[in-house]
Amino acid sequence: MKEKLKEHIDKLIPLTDDEFAFVLSHFKFDKYNKNDFLIQQGEDVDYCYYVVTGLLKLIYMDQGGKQHIVSFAMEDWWESDFSAYFTQSKAKMSLQCIENTVVFSIGLSDYQKLSTELPKMERFFLQKSNLGHIASQNRIISFLTSSANERYEQLLKQYPTLFQRVSKTLLASYLGVSRETLSRLSS
Repeated sequence: MKEKLKEHIDKLIPLTDDEFAFVLSHFKFDKYNKNDFLIQQGEDVDYCYYVVTGLLKLIYMDQGGKQHIVSFAMEDWWESDFSAYFTQSKAKMSLQCIENTVVFSIGLSDYQKLSTELPKMERFFLQKSNLGHIASQNRIISFLTSSANERYEQLLKQYPTLFQRVSKTLLASYLGVSRETLSRLSS
């Protein structure tokens, strides 16, 4: 499993074996079962997660009890309630396993230590952060300017395997439509 993390980092910032051993010493390795929570709304957010295998959903529960899917995170993706993680505040969102999931996790102090002591990792984290920010802005623009059908087609084109791994109810929540609307879009 550690090879997957090394390959992932090496795509952006090549590391020597010694550098990677140093990096790896700052991570925890964990396995979670389907439906387990890694983060729960209202609790502390201790970690940022790199998904080795499995699938997660980042969810926001509104005051009416309606669940909104903010994002999915599959293999080779990073996820957390980043606002709470970096500000060390309570989680506004929950992170839950859709499938059995294996992750590497890193606490904020280790994240900061790696960034300070190995500048390559600071560049890596910055690039990952920038890519995540771009994806978030594109998602917002899509919600503001695209029809439900266009958002569905865009998601299908961008992440076709997601449709085999996620229920229509979850996909509908992510797309901001009812399950009935999603059924019409997918037929």
